[in-house]
Amino acid sequence: MSEKRYTEDHEWVMVSGDEAVVGISDHAQEQLGDIVFVELPAVGKVLEKGKEAAVVESVKAASEIYAPADGEVLAVNEALTEAPAKVNSDPEGDGWFFKMKLSDPSQLAGLMDAAAYKAFVDGQG
Repeated sequence: MSEKRYTEDHEWVMVSGDEAVVGISDHAQEQLGDIVFVELPAVGKVLEKGKEAAVVESVKAASEIYAPADGEVLAVNEALTEAPAKVNSDPEGDGWFFKMKLSDPSQLAGLMDAAAYKAFVDGQG
């Protein structure tokens, strides 16, 4: 599954083998507004599916970023520490949050593809 998948909490996940890159969707950054701070997990931290992995703060609110699956943080996007606005300008590219090694890639089976995610967001209307 190398296509981008989405969670109901508005994270995106790009999987390659047993590794995943995680960020927030374009919709999520639009809802948050101007992002001013990002708190990233520590490399080596073990994450649990559905639990808080990172925090993003905007001028409007703070929001948790949840782990899409169990696994260990392999890398974080240090650039966001200096330039959190990257999450606004390129949320599904250079604005990624962390990379993780998946303990059980099958935990991602229920995630939405882009069309299903768009329908989900539109349905929240």
